[in-house]
Amino acid sequence: MDAFFAAVEQASKPSLRGKPVVVGGLGPRGVVSTASYEARVHGVHSAMAMAHARRLSPNAAYLVPRFGIYRQISEAVMALLHEVSPLIEPLSLDEAFVDLEAGGHGADPRAVARRLRAEIRAGTGLTASVGLAGSKLLAKIASEQAKPDGLVVVEPGTERALLEPMPVRTLPGVGPATAEHLRRVGITTVGEIVHAGEPELVRLLGKAHGTGLHSMAAGFDNRPVVADRDVKSISVEDTFDADLTDRAHLRYEIDRLAERCVQRLRGAGRSGRTVVVKVRRYDFSTLTRSETLRAPTDDPGLVRETARRLMEAVDTTGGVRLLGVGVAGLADFTQEDLFAHATGEGEEDGHAPEELPSAPPPAPERARLWWPGQDVEHETYGSGWVQGSGVGRVTVRFEVPSDTVPGRVRTFAVDDPALAHRDPLPLGPADAAGAGQRKEKGQKKGEGNGEGKGTEDAQSSPASRPKSRSGGGDGSEPDVGTSIP
Repeated sequence: MDAFFAAVEQASKPSLRGKPVVVGGLGPRGVVSTASYEARVHGVHSAMAMAHARRLSPNAAYLVPRFGIYRQISEAVMALLHEVSPLIEPLSLDEAFVDLEAGGHGADPRAVARRLRAEIRAGTGLTASVGLAGSKLLAKIASEQAKPDGLVVVEPGTERALLEPMPVRTLPGVGPATAEHLRRVGITTVGEIVHAGEPELVRLLGKAHGTGLHSMAAGFDNRPVVADRDVKSISVEDTFDADLTDRAHLRYEIDRLAERCVQRLRGAGRSGRTVVVKVRRYDFSTLTRSETLRAPTDDPGLVRETARRLMEAVDTTGGVRLLGVGVAGLADFTQEDLFAHATGEGEEDGHAPEELPSAPPPAPERARLWWPGQDVEHETYGSGWVQGSGVGRVTVRFEVPSDTVPGRVRTFAVDDPALAHRDPLPLGPADAAGAGQRKEKGQKKGEGNGEGKGTEDAQSSPASRPKSRSGGGDGSEPDVGTSIP
């Protein structure tokens, strides 16, 4: 999917179509999750500090993520993929490998790709890019080259010509450290990896890494499409707006993260044997501590106590900006730890540890009750979304996905009893009913979209979509100029 989170926001909010949109954490230490193509023109990209993004694109719309609707649309797209092939390997909410041969579509993959893109657009209103190749490595690269809204085919025999000029970071398994190691010996492109030879790569990186990297650089990737990848660990983490120095608050946060981790663990039907704590301190130094239990567990009390013990072993006097709790060594069963129960009995005899607080220290009341991008419902004006808030006021734009022009903007007190949060509206045809209800409920005569005087957005044109590199995406036009020669 193309700029997935941002594209969903643009589809949901008519006033943002064709405009720069950035989705991510809006706090002082927030990070960009996704930037629309209009924002990328200004240099904004994923994983960038939100503060830096605001400097590059100050006029963009900065919104909090709405993972609920992202998951709904992702499930709809994955269902379309499963109609094409039973062998699907999801990589994230918006990306997956599809084995077309397993679905009996090996004879004409281009036609399948065109039809699939058209079905995704028809079902969700969003665009998708497809890369067709004989391996996962090349299909991934081709899909990146196809963005936005395109189709790229890597023909057999052209793999080396495609890969050789690319930077070494293109290959999976090459991170910043490996790339820097290769740069020091004069290797900066994939082609230079091939020319260096396998023995030299083994000498530089070790046998396993060097052999695998040289093979991929030459275009060989035998990794199969795996429908059910084995999860190795489950973890949660939080970055705080301000460094935490209070030990009681740190313990509270560890307890909360441990509970969330166990909830995810149980939701996956798994247990784990190793508890891991991650601490990023004020100076960005990151430490991890782990402890392996006697047997796999999904007991929240045991995970919580172990995580507390691990955190106590870390020096946090300077402040902590991030905490994480994870469980590794996963299994499909649990085994009762009799020794842990025996320890608990000893504690009842008067040797229990110091009681920890069940809540964090009191903090100043948050002045911001509404986050940009959140869905809201007003008793009079219907459905809309938060544009911004501050100094006791919240600004809401009232529009729904089916609208073709931007909606009206109104401002309310943050404690207005008529304003409440609501679930996101779907992007499909059902939106038309929601639009009708909104107009009947809250729009007075002359106050419809684009009708009332004084509405700044009344003359705004409908949203523009990124131009497709492969035609209209309706399956009737060929993927002209998109195949790698």
